[in-house]
Amino acid sequence: MAQNHCRFSVIDIENLYNAELLCKSRCLQEKGTESVSAQSFLHCFNLCSSTFNLQIATPGGKPIDFVDVDETNMRLIQDFRMKAYAGPAKLESIDGARYHALLIPSSPGAMSDLAHSGYLAKILQHFISEKKPVCAVGHGVSALCCAVTEERAWIFRGYSLTGPSVLELVRRRDFANLPIVVEDFVKDSGATYSGSDSGKV
Repeated sequence: MAQNHCRFSVIDIENLYNAELLCKSRCLQEKGTESVSAQSFLHCFNLCSSTFNLQIATPGGKPIDFVDVDETNMRLIQDFRMKAYAGPAKLESIDGARYHALLIPSSPGAMSDLAHSGYLAKILQHFISEKKPVCAVGHGVSALCCAVTEERAWIFRGYSLTGPSVLELVRRRDFANLPIVVEDFVKDSGATYSGSDSGKV
């Protein structure tokens, strides 16, 4: 389980067994706030695209806003933006029942928007109730924090998660203003959390 052009990247997918994958990144509109990691998204996209038909979906259907774009992935990002399937659908219109898996790439801004998204919460609740696979990578783990029931219980209680450590978050310039510290939330909500090595997710 993150800029100016908000994006929640969803990947709608159908594999050899007609399974579909929904890959979501996060979207954030605040100026100067991070969005989806270009490297993480490309890894997820390339891993899935050889087997699945992909559809991108974002909050409000806005374009994906990538961070950490460098010389090695800039061309790949440009090529991706030229594809017909790069135009995202709206997260708000996503029906979780149509999908068989959920993938959330590393999205630093997810702490600010997806971690509190009611739309994503409904999708996650469906996936867990139907025992469908959910994968969140790096900062994307924070998006899972939204999945709280009406009784204020977290649906991932008892799970074991891995994501960025508090030490890694402290290195962020905006640490004091982060709306949520995922490791603290996860542990306080009854799950187990393992901090990854900095820069490894």
